[in-house]
Amino acid sequence: MAPLRRCRARHGAPRWDAEREAYVDPDRGEPLPTWDEAVDAIGPDDEPVHVARFGAQVDAQGVLAESADARRCMGYLAKYLTKSVADCHHAETDQQRDHVARLLGVLRWEPCSERCANWLRYGVQPRGVRDGLRPGSCRGKAHRPEHLGHAGRRVLVSRKWSGKTLRDHRSDRRDWVLDLVGKTVEQADHNRYAWSPVATGDLDLRPLPRRLLLAVAERARWRQALDEAKRRAGLPDFAFPAA
Repeated sequence: MAPLRRCRARHGAPRWDAEREAYVDPDRGEPLPTWDEAVDAIGPDDEPVHVARFGAQVDAQGVLAESADARRCMGYLAKYLTKSVADCHHAETDQQRDHVARLLGVLRWEPCSERCANWLRYGVQPRGVRDGLRPGSCRGKAHRPEHLGHAGRRVLVSRKWSGKTLRDHRSDRRDWVLDLVGKTVEQADHNRYAWSPVATGDLDLRPLPRRLLLAVAERARWRQALDEAKRRAGLPDFAFPAA
């Protein structure tokens, strides 16, 4: 696919065709390429329009669980992963504020994701196309002043660095706790029960403040039982299941 160029149709931006459920070229009346079609058309000789390169990467080293440095490293990890994780640069001078304003003006019209309406400016239908998309009106995070073009996660999700999903981690923690406290859980026969949503006016539904207090008390009992089990097993307070 040749480098993307802004769509310069004589009759304005692509328009929505309700019968085809697609955006069409206002000059030719033909549907624009879908997102998948545009991606498949990229060839080995095509070059990206914008390239961002990073400098030298950090030489990360592993730490064994329950080792002498594990607690200190976990503290630093929690500190720096949460310290100003969602903050952006704050302009302090008029020159900086003008620069931010110009950057936001440009980012307003740049595609931020595969679902961004700004792809229509380049003659491509974004993924999940629907009626009402207007270039320059995307609500994605990249177009907001507090993000300044950064729409992704600032911290990798767990499956990126451990190869496990949240369900896998929950299962590991459950097995670790059950092995620690020496209990087994019998498989429940779900055919014996009938589940239904609790309505707001249900007489069995406790008031919200009481439900919150009961949930906090239950968590406190679980934590106390876990701490007691770790004490009996001779484990430190910061012990946790290995990822």
